[in-house]
Amino acid sequence: MSKDALAFGSAWSFGSALALGSALGLLRGELYRLLRKKSMFIYFGALAAGYFVVAFIRSGGFHEGSAVSDALTMFSMLPALAGGFLFASIYTDDLNSKNLIYLVGGGANRAMIVVAKLALAAVFGAAVFVLVPLYHCAVYAALGQAVSAGMAALIFAGSAKYLLAYLAFSALSGIVAYGSQRATFAIVTYLLLAFGVVGTLVSLALNTFAPGLASHLVSGVTDRILVGIVGGGPLALPIAEYAVYVLAAVILSAVVFHRKEMEF
Repeated sequence: MSKDALAFGSAWSFGSALALGSALGLLRGELYRLLRKKSMFIYFGALAAGYFVVAFIRSGGFHEGSAVSDALTMFSMLPALAGGFLFASIYTDDLNSKNLIYLVGGGANRAMIVVAKLALAAVFGAAVFVLVPLYHCAVYAALGQAVSAGMAALIFAGSAKYLLAYLAFSALSGIVAYGSQRATFAIVTYLLLAFGVVGTLVSLALNTFAPGLASHLVSGVTDRILVGIVGGGPLALPIAEYAVYVLAAVILSAVVFHRKEMEF
């Protein structure tokens, strides 16, 4: 091997290690910031209290499958209610505080920022979407609705579907966050996706012009993943489609972020 090749390999390895170290440092800093965010604990505490009140009111009409059917109904609001707060905290707090400008000015790689933010969204999202079904099962058990192992499996599968939806919506809304550098635009985009407004409008258009494509939207893809998990159906294709959504969103975010001029 030539000296030039060795030098290139050494430089590439050093650069990769430096970039990885920078990304890990960014993740640690962001984790520290979010875990010290008192409003997050207050908000999720209020959601938990409200959830209990709704379940208590509902308990008068419990039937054998209430724990599962109620979970799937209430979990459908999680991408908006829980995910919306997480998205704002992870993606737009830095825009409001201008911290993103200082990160870039300090030499942070923009592509690494994009990846680190999505990784952070995944970590906190996974924590929320695991704790919620546990809390749901505990509340329903306390209210006299026993939750069997089979029912719990369905409840966790439903939560996984909405976790995937939250991550996809975060990745897609990140394009607006990095491209516009406006917190309001990014949050509105996320909420329109999470409440299904964008999906409904696009579905209507596709059902008119290309009905076969409607099932390939994020909601359709996550539905097929849920069916595959619960019913043992094919998972490879919907998982691949989901990965394409997230990967494309990350690449577009990195491209628009790279081209965006940072202004104080």
